[in-house]
Amino acid sequence: MPERDPRRLAAGAAAALALILLAAWYVARPRPEAAASAPPVPTISVASEGGGRVIVDVAGAVHRPGVYRLGPGSRVEDALRRAGGATRRGDLSQVNRAAKLEDGRQVLVPVRAPAAPAAGAAPVAGPAATPAQPVDLNTATLEQLDTLDGVGPATAQKILDYRQEHGGFGSVDELDQVPGIGEKRLAALREHLRV
Repeated sequence: MPERDPRRLAAGAAAALALILLAAWYVARPRPEAAASAPPVPTISVASEGGGRVIVDVAGAVHRPGVYRLGPGSRVEDALRRAGGATRRGDLSQVNRAAKLEDGRQVLVPVRAPAAPAAGAAPVAGPAATPAQPVDLNTATLEQLDTLDGVGPATAQKILDYRQEHGGFGSVDELDQVPGIGEKRLAALREHLRV
């Protein structure tokens, strides 16, 4: 029997040991299926914080406006119920009460528009004319606001933006918070506006 070289024996033993370690690592490593089914860490923390609940801001013509946390799958009707329901002046015909709530959204209940003028009343003509009845800040359209003296389309849009951001106006005096409307303009507009 020929004599074996000790270096070759050592190299063969090292290769066998490396093969055994590689096989042990392969068996012990996590499986792709297990890694794919485990949710990533941010998903776990978000789920534990929110618990699948939605947070919505209920504003406008409701009894208790505020921010409410509701269960998953809640509808606008559920949010309105939590806010005490609409006030007598609230116009629920403008709200889709069956819509599903989305996290971070606002549910705005507008104030009912004033009744139409009497049949014998003359219509107000042209955009420069001052309206015969006071304009409701919480329901007025851009066109209606544009009919007011000293209010152009840009200022009317700022009023609508403020109303959307703050859930409506609590009083006519709050109009001075809108950029471009100072005390003088507010004084001139006060008798033509209502809330």
